[in-house]
Amino acid sequence: MRLRIFTEPQNGASYDQQLAVARLTEELGFDAFFRSDHYLRIGDGDPMPGPTDAWVTLGGLARETRAIRLGTLVSPVTFRFPGPLAISVAEVDAMSGGRVELGLGTGWYDDEHLAYGIPYPPLRQRFEMLEEQLEIVTGLWTTPVGERFSYEGRHYRLSNSPALPKPMQRPRPPIILGGYGSRRTPTLAARFASEFNVPFPPLDVYREMVQRVRDACSEISRDSATLRTTVALTVCCGRNEAELERRAAAIGRSITDLRANALAGRPDEVVDRLAAYREAGAETAYLQLLDIDDLDQLRLLAAEVLPKVALL
Repeated sequence: MRLRIFTEPQNGASYDQQLAVARLTEELGFDAFFRSDHYLRIGDGDPMPGPTDAWVTLGGLARETRAIRLGTLVSPVTFRFPGPLAISVAEVDAMSGGRVELGLGTGWYDDEHLAYGIPYPPLRQRFEMLEEQLEIVTGLWTTPVGERFSYEGRHYRLSNSPALPKPMQRPRPPIILGGYGSRRTPTLAARFASEFNVPFPPLDVYREMVQRVRDACSEISRDSATLRTTVALTVCCGRNEAELERRAAAIGRSITDLRANALAGRPDEVVDRLAAYREAGAETAYLQLLDIDDLDQLRLLAAEVLPKVALL
C-alpha cells in the first residue's frame, strides 16, 4: 500500500508552507504530494494568508521537487475551461518531468463561487460539464501531433484545435475521479479514470463504492484491475496520548471523533486502520494533513507507519 500526503491550503497556507511540506514529503519517501483545489477557507478560523491557486502552486512545486507525484484532489470543472485546463496540466507535467496527476470533479462549495464570482450551475449541469471536460481533456492530450481536435457538446465547443501542448506522460497523465455517486461517478471513472478515490468514507461505505466501480468496469468490459482504487483519510498520529490530544486540538477535532472516523491514534493504531482499508480494496491512501506546519507528525508517519504499510 502506498501513502500520499494530501493538504488543504485554502484553510491557510502560503506557497512557502506548501513547499516545505512537499520537500519533506519527498525526502521522507512518501509517494506524492497532493493538494485540494479551493479558493475559500472551509469552516471557521483565520483565513490568512488567503488562497493559492492549485495549478500555479503545482507548477512551482514541479520545479522544486524531483521525484514525488503531484496533483489535485480535486479540481472543480467550474473553475476552468477544459481547453486551458488541458494546456495547464500538460505544461506542469512537462515542468515536473512527467509526475502530474489530474483529479477532476463537479465542485461542491457554493460559497467560494460566490466569493470569487465563479458561476455555480446546478449539480446535474455540473455532471454534464464534467463528462464533457473529460472527453475534451483526454481528446486534446491523445490527438496525434499534426492532427486537429474538434468537439461539439452542450456546454463546450472546440473547432480545429491543434491540441497542443502534449503532456510528457503518454498517452496522458493519470486522471482521478471519485466521490459517492451511485451511478454516474462510477460510470465516468470506468470510462475515463486511472484511479477511483473515495474521500473520508466509513469502511463499509468504502467497500460498497469499490464494488460499484468494479461493476461499472465490467459493464464496459474494462478489466477492473486497470483502475486503481484509493481512499483519502484525515490523519492524526501521536507517540502518546498527550501528543495525540495536542494534535487533535490543533485541528479542532476530538480524539473520539477522529478515532471513529479517521486515521487517529498511536502509529500501530494508524497502521491497523490502514490495513483494514487495504483489505477493503484501497491500493493507496491519501493522508489528509490538516495542520500543515506540523512537520514532526510527517516525520513520525514516515518513521513508524510508512515502512509497515508498504508491506500491506
